[in-house]
Amino acid sequence: MARLRVYELARKLNMSPKELLQELEELGVNVKSHMSYVDEEMANIIIDLLEEDNRKAKQPSKPKKEKGEEEVEKEVVEKKKKKKITLKPDELKLDIIAEKIGVPQNKIIQDMFVKRGIALRPGQILKLEEVEQILKEYKIEIEIEEEQQTSVEEVDEFELLEKRYQELYEKEKDKLVPRPPVVTVMGHVDHGKTTLLDRIRSTRVAEREEGGITQSIGAYQVEVNGKKITFIDTPGHELFTEMRARGAQATDIVVLVVAADDGVMPQTIEAYNHAKAANVPIIVAINKIDKPNANVEKTKQELVEKLGLIPEEWGGDTIVVPISARTGQGVDELLEMILLVAEMNEIKCYPEGPARAVIIESKLDKKMGPVASVIVKDGVLKVGDAVVASNTYGKVRNLFDDNMRPIREAYPSQPVMILGFEDVPDVHSNVYVVESVEKAKEIVEKRLQRLEAQKQSRKHINLEDLMKMMQEKEKKVLNLILKADTYGSVAALKNAINKLQSKEIELNIVHAGVGEISTSDVMLAAAVDGVILGFRVKVNNQARRLAEQEGVDVRTYSIIYKLVEDLKLALEGMLEPEEVEEVIGHGEIRKVFKISKVGKVAGVQMLDGKADRNGFVRIYRNGQLVFEGKIESLKHYKEDVNVVEAPQECGIKFAGFDDIQEGDELEFYVIRKVKRKPTFVEEQSDQEQK
Repeated sequence: MARLRVYELARKLNMSPKELLQELEELGVNVKSHMSYVDEEMANIIIDLLEEDNRKAKQPSKPKKEKGEEEVEKEVVEKKKKKKITLKPDELKLDIIAEKIGVPQNKIIQDMFVKRGIALRPGQILKLEEVEQILKEYKIEIEIEEEQQTSVEEVDEFELLEKRYQELYEKEKDKLVPRPPVVTVMGHVDHGKTTLLDRIRSTRVAEREEGGITQSIGAYQVEVNGKKITFIDTPGHELFTEMRARGAQATDIVVLVVAADDGVMPQTIEAYNHAKAANVPIIVAINKIDKPNANVEKTKQELVEKLGLIPEEWGGDTIVVPISARTGQGVDELLEMILLVAEMNEIKCYPEGPARAVIIESKLDKKMGPVASVIVKDGVLKVGDAVVASNTYGKVRNLFDDNMRPIREAYPSQPVMILGFEDVPDVHSNVYVVESVEKAKEIVEKRLQRLEAQKQSRKHINLEDLMKMMQEKEKKVLNLILKADTYGSVAALKNAINKLQSKEIELNIVHAGVGEISTSDVMLAAAVDGVILGFRVKVNNQARRLAEQEGVDVRTYSIIYKLVEDLKLALEGMLEPEEVEEVIGHGEIRKVFKISKVGKVAGVQMLDGKADRNGFVRIYRNGQLVFEGKIESLKHYKEDVNVVEAPQECGIKFAGFDDIQEGDELEFYVIRKVKRKPTFVEEQSDQEQK
């Protein structure tokens, strides 16, 4: 139906044009004469309203009720008005709302048009603001029901198993008992890591690696003065950090091996940074003191200068033990120091109930099938237990100790090999004992479904996402891994980045080194949720693939200025915008109108600027503030508008405030979010000098 003139519409309604003009005036529709046009939407609304009125007029009148009945009905209506309805996001339709609140659609259309100037159609899909207006009219509260999460997004039961142990450690502190420490040996290549592990185990692993050893489960346990220590015999910081990145930290203490004839080398620094990022106690073993060119004092000096580790004998808190892994000199003292650090750090476990363990190696054995080498963390692991790892499950068919002897039970910190998994479990995953194989299977199947659904969205921090990072903390921290072509470039990068330190954001350089970006760098970034910045270096193919898998942000630059600029922009994005008040206009109340069922409306003359429907207003009387709040409605003549500019006049209804008088002064303002910039160290020092 195209737009109609008033007389044409009157003909459709079997009314005279004069009668229709009167009806339109009562409805608040502004038409000049019977030749005025009415658009299609308005015509449909008028037809619906007037036809509804005609139907009601034809209905027989109800007998007059007794006074008591009227009062009862009034109470029922009042109760009805105060009710609360719950709506789902897909139920914001006029017909559904009408049914839920028990008011006919046409009645809602008429009331909203007459009282609030909102034109609605039957069955119309509504905005939330429109729904709120309708329900406000009938004094009904609204609650929007959140959409239910899909089954794939259900709570991960595998993660709940880990939470169970966290809660046990908090609630059952009195039941925790000491357990043997688990130690990882790290250091630069050829500084004697494997020889030291060999000496401790009393086998010559280093000299017979190519076939002398028939079987190793990846860790072993030794006894020192009646106490046990577990060593992970796959030395190297890459393995250590990979475990941390997967949330399965097995190590309690790190032994950092430094050769007395070589000093602190690049891999020594890298290993130290990995251990430091994990917040694990570090003991330094200065090895090869039996060599003629060994210089223990110079090595200690390098520990201070390059790592910031001050030996105890120099007034620091780092335990440094000179040893010779080849002759055995000082090794016993090193073991005693490990026990001392373990005692000081109170390494404990929950000894009862179902076991928890961490996988350090896993493979598909030709004879035994899927096997996993684990270190028990809590509880007792038994043959026959149903177990679940991050990607598979099984039943413990056999347990072997570190000498490949079959055993029935394994206790905290004991390294064992498990036979019985359905598939090869993810290396470095945690393993939990559950009540049955069926339950284990159910947990894994649900977890794999969930992980598949999240695969696309899984990522670590990148420079574009820093705004959302660490929202809960007052001071934000950005962890960085730096790689450059030369030590001079590393120093220049560190200097430039330190100038970007600010009160609001801390830049934490977790590791800085020379050479291409490797898988070790990527695993460290994944473990600390950091970003890798490379300067004039390449990313090797393996590291690139791993970065994509882990979702680690890797950036490379050839110009230091560009690196600093990118970092500056990222830091600015990390700060929440500052809210600033801006006064946008002034006005004066020239007349006060009392409108039934609406309240008092102010007739306002705008003096300067503008009034914004979505902004705020202050009302002053004789120089005193009498109200500050929101604008409920803003009209220019009879039209609802969002903005009215000076020198126009407008009608304003204030939200929750009717005590207005002629002559009241109005101040209109808005709250704007202004982008904040961090105050960098360099800028701050410049300002202080001025």
